[in-house]
Amino acid sequence: MSGIYIHIPFCKQACNYCDFHFSTSLQFVDEMTDSICKEIIMKKNRITDQVGSIYFGGGTPSILPQKSFEKIFDVLTTHFSIASDAEITIETNPDDLDAKKIAELRQLPVNRFSIGVQSFFNEDLIWMNRAHNASEADTCIRRSQDAGFENLSIDLIYGYPLLTDEKWHSNINKAIGLQVPHLSAYSLTVEPRTALAAAIKKGKQVPVNDEQSAAQFISLIEKSGAAGFDHYEISNLSLPGRHAVHNTNYWRGIPYLGIGPSAHGFNGNIRYLNIANNAKYLSQIADGKLPETVEELDIYDRFNEYVMTSLRTMWGTDMDKIERDFGRVFLADTIKNIKPFIQRKWLEYKDGTLMLTQDGKLFADYIASELFLIDEKSEG
Repeated sequence: MSGIYIHIPFCKQACNYCDFHFSTSLQFVDEMTDSICKEIIMKKNRITDQVGSIYFGGGTPSILPQKSFEKIFDVLTTHFSIASDAEITIETNPDDLDAKKIAELRQLPVNRFSIGVQSFFNEDLIWMNRAHNASEADTCIRRSQDAGFENLSIDLIYGYPLLTDEKWHSNINKAIGLQVPHLSAYSLTVEPRTALAAAIKKGKQVPVNDEQSAAQFISLIEKSGAAGFDHYEISNLSLPGRHAVHNTNYWRGIPYLGIGPSAHGFNGNIRYLNIANNAKYLSQIADGKLPETVEELDIYDRFNEYVMTSLRTMWGTDMDKIERDFGRVFLADTIKNIKPFIQRKWLEYKDGTLMLTQDGKLFADYIASELFLIDEKSEG
């Protein structure tokens, strides 16, 4: 079953590390809602099977009023066949999830929250320029559970200067103790054109320490594993049977629509990318045009994408699939390229499946890039 991703490009304020597309001005929320609905209709024929997941990302989708969600769901249910057990996720911030907001969301088809906690320590949240405090991070989870939203995921960040190992262990233990079935944990990455990058360049902030990030990543795997969590993707851990459907389908190459400014879409052979500019997005939708660029993927693109996404998961890279979908030459090159990583014990090859070891997970992006293949004829 296909998925639908809807990007809501609004936030209350900018976190110092964030480079996602958003605006802190809510002036055009109604216009954006209408344009998102129009884009859904314009793309309705790109999905012909049932929809198994809908994911509202951002930005901060929980900032939208209830009437906006109602409009969007009306259009979705009119133009798509949505499975009765579809996973419908909304990214939320703790400060938005008061009793009134949760009650409103309870009236919608939403059945899963992804909550941007990041840390349970006030000083860390202030340093990140988050809009919520530690108390709200705790109470919003309990409040959501009390209201019947038990399918929760929370985001945590590690590897930043303020985060001691003791505090990191406390964050992990807190999440586990709150009986949250899914965790997404990200090493702080200093992206260009963010406030954090500028502060580091000016010497006002300490650079990220790679050794600290690696140690905290390993402790995350160990502590969550002891609590029964599957480390099913580099940045995602869950109790058995509670893997995120939408994101798992992305890593497995299942087609999905991308709706809203900066959203991506994928159908197996073509990647679509919407313009990351709210004003231009609204203008082009108003003119009846899709504000997207289209990239047709050749066999090398598709192979590299498969390696990159599959290798990050607990299911690994299927060598039979490589031979079946890409041919014996791709298989032979892959077998040759994995040898040094198997010798380093960063990869293991078992029963036709290539998987990262715990040490290898620290170098997942590098390993994947070394396994990429290029069309030497086109390069020449």
